[in-house]
Formats: sequence, structure tokens, C-alpha cells
Amino acid sequence: MITNKIKFNFTWCLAASLLFVLSCERDISDDAVLASFPNVGEIFTDVPVGLGSDFYFPYDGSKPTAWSVDQEESYEGQASMRVDVPNANDPEGSYAGAILRIDGSPRNLTGFDALTFWAKASQGVTIGEFGFGEDFMENEFQTTITNISLSTAWQKIVIPIPDSSRLDQVLGMFRYAAGSQGTGGNAYTFWVDELQFEKLGTIAQPRPAIQNGNNTVAQTFTGGSLQVTGLTQTFNTTKGDVTASVSPSYFEFESSDESVATVDQDGIVQVIGLGTAVISATLGEDDAEGSLIVESLGNFSPAPTPTQNPENVISVFSDAYENVPVLYYNGFFTGDGQTTLGGTGPGGADIIVDGDGIINYTDLNFVGIGTFNEVSPIDATAMTHLHLDINVNEQMNSSDFLRIQLINSVGNNESSSSIILLANQLSSFQWESFDLPLNSFPGLTDTSQIGLLFFVSDGTISDIYVDNIYYYADE
Repeated sequence: MITNKIKFNFTWCLAASLLFVLSCERDISDDAVLASFPNVGEIFTDVPVGLGSDFYFPYDGSKPTAWSVDQEESYEGQASMRVDVPNANDPEGSYAGAILRIDGSPRNLTGFDALTFWAKASQGVTIGEFGFGEDFMENEFQTTITNISLSTAWQKIVIPIPDSSRLDQVLGMFRYAAGSQGTGGNAYTFWVDELQFEKLGTIAQPRPAIQNGNNTVAQTFTGGSLQVTGLTQTFNTTKGDVTASVSPSYFEFESSDESVATVDQDGIVQVIGLGTAVISATLGEDDAEGSLIVESLGNFSPAPTPTQNPENVISVFSDAYENVPVLYYNGFFTGDGQTTLGGTGPGGADIIVDGDGIINYTDLNFVGIGTFNEVSPIDATAMTHLHLDINVNEQMNSSDFLRIQLINSVGNNESSSSIILLANQLSSFQWESFDLPLNSFPGLTDTSQIGLLFFVSDGTISDIYVDNIYYYADE
């Protein structure tokens, strides 16, 4: 996969030359700049159209040979694009995914209102993602629809452009990602034909949203950062409403109080003071539904900085060490009655203050951190202790507790054991560090495949901060 950033200076050079020639008559107009790039809509009609020779870029982990041109199948004309989604256990790649990026000058798409194509599959399937605007460089105006149902008959797919006025220099013409989750891991094929940008004139009723249309409250601290998420644009089409996930570059963000929080063009919020600020947005001329309500609690006291030698540490969650791969920081065992939220931010961090990530578990009754199945279990046989930093973010009663449970060899003759931290060992609104000897977990005789670490309060404690979760060998 190509990830090198390529800078195109064609626009500047052309504008400079036009300005020199026309300076005696009038200033260069915006129209002249926009006209400098081709406004071709066709991407594939029997053959790739104007994409150059090096335009196919598969995703990392996908099967690189999944895409081809099929001379036997077409909706119209002589050929179509064929994508062979592999078996889940295919050694060359477990799914099919790629972008088609122009090898040459970008296109001016300001005159179009949708990407359209015809598609069908070898059986009834749901395709994970279709879209455009991804170029493996800035991905500035990426637009994606998800969970597209295909049958064995050709059907037209319409992806409305969120705001075509922004698309005067676009390289990423098409993107797709498809796996075999819905087919029991079995391979299948889908075809795409007559792929092009069009001016349909039937795209109407734009309804942009941030935070998935919700007014989301986020408590954080001075020095913290947040990301505006849930960015979508919905249009009504002749096929009904179509909602696309879109990149932040389509939006203009605004903070109601910049002494509390500022927000940049990428929707990244920096918290700079105490108080409340509402982050809102517009897309084109339309106000986005939803907001991010930032409640800054002021300065934050971080957990103590770990001092263990990194060579003697297996880190699960800490900015002081390199963390091992973790399957999840919240397993969401809702079927077993779990109510706990949190552990879902970048690398598990729900709060990031001055670059330090902290997990914030709320509505806590129990929650598990998983290191098994898709990641290697933790071999802690050479370790002597489990370290945790915990800050209880509420007043406690004397009967409150946290039970720390470890499970070894999950689902395969597993063994487990736990240690209880009582209220008099914990503190409200301040950090306490715990170094729990692994040999004090009764009955846990094998620590070679630790797959789950549980925090259990049974609802006695509902809100905690957690940082610096690691195993270490005491020297």
C-alpha cells in the first residue's frame, strides 16, 4: 500500500502563468483555477477511463489480486470490474479492499452531485463499504456508504456528494471493502459497471450531522483533546434516503467559548480552560444536527509516572511503555448484564490530557480487558506483579470495593482468581497505585496465557479512572 505523501504544485504553476499573462486586463478568477483540472465523470466504462497506468492500490491485509476486468459480465457494453472476495482463511488476504486513484492530474468534480454505478453479486451478500475520496495521502474528502445489499441482479448504487463545491481537485475515484463475515467465511464475487460521477439533479434535502446527530456530553480536563465523531451527510434520492460517513474536511466547526475549548478544521478539540463549550458545525449552508458539549473540569492530576525498567515490563495500557496488542479494553458483555461504558477511545483511552491517555469506566458493574483470540495471550510467567493506577471518580461508602480478576487460558481449561480492593484502600478523586503480587491470586498457578483482566464492582463503585496497567518482574 502506498502511503507516501505526494505534493502537487500544478495548480500554483498554472495560476501564476495565467496571472502574468492577464494582469493587464483583470485578476484571475476562481473559475479559471477550477477549469484547470478535467471535469470528466467516467471512471470505468468497459475500461478504466483516464486513471493512468498505476491506479489500483489494495488495502493492507486484503487480497491484492481480488480486482480484475471481466470481459464476460457487464451491465452495459463489453466488460465490468470484477472483485473476487476471498475465503476468510485465504493466505493471500482475508478480504477484498482497494482504492482506485488517478495516476496523473486530479479531477474537478464540482459539476456533479453523485457517484453512481451498477453492481451485482454471485449470491445475496452485504458489501461492507463503497465510496470515494480516499487517496492514501490526505484523504481529505473521503465519503463512504456502508452495508450495501447486493443480489444476483444488476442494481444502481447512488452515493451523493456531501458538498461538491469542495471537490475541485480529487484523486481518489473509488473505494471498496468487502469481507466474508456474512457468508460464513466463504468466497464470493461482485461486479461493478458504469462507474462514474453524474449530475442527477434528484439529490435533495441535505441533513448533515455530527456525533451521529446527538448532543453528546464529554467531561475532560484542561490540556485534554477530543475528536468530533459521527460525521454524516444524508440526502433524499430517488431510491430513498442515503446516509454517508464523511471526512471532517466537509464541515466548518465552531466553539461557543474558545476560552474553554477550540476546534480545528479536522474536528480536533483542544481544551484550554475551565467551563463548558458547545462544538457545533455546518456543512455548506446547512447546520449539522448534533453537538459535542465539552465540560472541562479544570486541571487534571495525572497518575504517578511508572519507574519500572521497560525490559522487565509487559504493558497492557500505559504511555510510559510500549503496549502489547490488546483485543479490547471493554468486552461489552451485555448479554451477561454488563452496564459498563468506556475503554473505547484511541488505544482504549477515553480521556487524553497533555498526551497521556486515561481509561474512564462509567456505569461500572464489571468490565474486561481482552488479550486472547485475535491477539496473543500474555505470558506472565517471568513477571511477579500486576500494577494498576486507579482513581475513583466519586464518593465511596465503606462497603464499596473493586475486585481484580485474572483469567488464564480463556475458554481452554481456563483458570481464574481475584483480589479485592476495599474502599479503605482506594481513594476518591485521587490516584492510588497498586502493585499486586501474582502469587497472591489464590489458585492462579499458571500465568502463561492471561487472556482477561476484569474490574468488578457489582455496582458499588460506578466511575473510575484507570492508567498504567502492566505486569512487571520485581528486581
